[in-house]
Amino acid sequence: MQTPSVKVKVIMETYSNSFSLTSTNKTISLVLLGHWNKTTLPLIIKKLSSISLQHKHLEIDFKELKSCDSSAIIYLISLIKQKEIHNVTLKNLGQYEALYTLYSTYFTPIPKAVLEKSYIFGAKNIGIHTVATYLGIVRAVYFIGQAVYFMFLSLIQPKYIRFKAMLNHIETSALNALFIVGITSFLVGIVIAYQGSVQLQKFGANIFIVEMVCITMFREIAPLMTAIVIAGRTASSYTAEIGAMKITEEIDAMRTMGFEPTVFLTLPRIFALIIALPLLIFFSDMVSVFAGSIVAYLDLNVSFSEFINRMKDTVEIRHFLIGIFKGLFFGMAIAMIGCYRGFQVQNNTTSIGKYTTISVVNAIFVVIALNAIFSVILTQSGL
Repeated sequence: MQTPSVKVKVIMETYSNSFSLTSTNKTISLVLLGHWNKTTLPLIIKKLSSISLQHKHLEIDFKELKSCDSSAIIYLISLIKQKEIHNVTLKNLGQYEALYTLYSTYFTPIPKAVLEKSYIFGAKNIGIHTVATYLGIVRAVYFIGQAVYFMFLSLIQPKYIRFKAMLNHIETSALNALFIVGITSFLVGIVIAYQGSVQLQKFGANIFIVEMVCITMFREIAPLMTAIVIAGRTASSYTAEIGAMKITEEIDAMRTMGFEPTVFLTLPRIFALIIALPLLIFFSDMVSVFAGSIVAYLDLNVSFSEFINRMKDTVEIRHFLIGIFKGLFFGMAIAMIGCYRGFQVQNNTTSIGKYTTISVVNAIFVVIALNAIFSVILTQSGL
């Protein structure tokens, strides 16, 4: 009796530098060729995705393969598991066997329903970002509530306040920032006074330079400018410090030993900025007014004694106190944002830079938003 011959049909042999594909009635043989890596993989995926590899026995032969990286191995595993190809034989795995076994063991396929679902106008991304935003708001509110709770608790029971750590943060946040705050305030005071003097000279109202400089700096410019400088300088520092502690698992060790990180790390920083920022605003007020008096003397012939007397007689103390009052809330907001972003740092070094940047941007935005809110409320209330 004559044995019937098996008919072999070559389905495809394009991209011969990457793979060759032959098929019989029951078997598909996929021979890998050349180099399979992240550079060549996009073209290979594009070609293989148009070929049906199901309903037959699939043989994948690694013998002719020159090199293969982890991305190609993961693609082959996903090709087999995602398309539910159950009858597969791997031939001549050789040096790639350990890598294939490792990735195959821990590979988790994406649910078929998710793959087949189509999203119109990026609805998938909208949903993901919406959920992420919602969860971020919930975590932020929880952190703020926890910090405020421990703040009031520490005021009732001062034993929770770490005075030594708080004084250390006051030194790094306030004393070490005096130079940059002083230089910035002096230059801004000169600019405000000089631009104002040009306009006042046109109307012969030179003496009003005093009110313009003092009220502007006391109420708005000095608190806002100082808070922005501290937001860039101190919020980033707080995020980096706490983030580094999280990476080195010091925060987990604190919890294991029974220390509450909010009390141990967050409260000293919040109290430090609540104390330090109003003092820095006072320093900024003095420096900027001094700069304005110099411009008034040189450009408008208003003497220093006349400037001081005019300020004492016409500038109400409420303008100065409003600026100091703003500093309390600015300091609290900057410290909370810096600490919150620090606790969000993940266990890799790149996330420190990411969340440090986010904390600075958030702190500056919140400071400007709070200043706008205060301005509207105070103006409407007649203050």
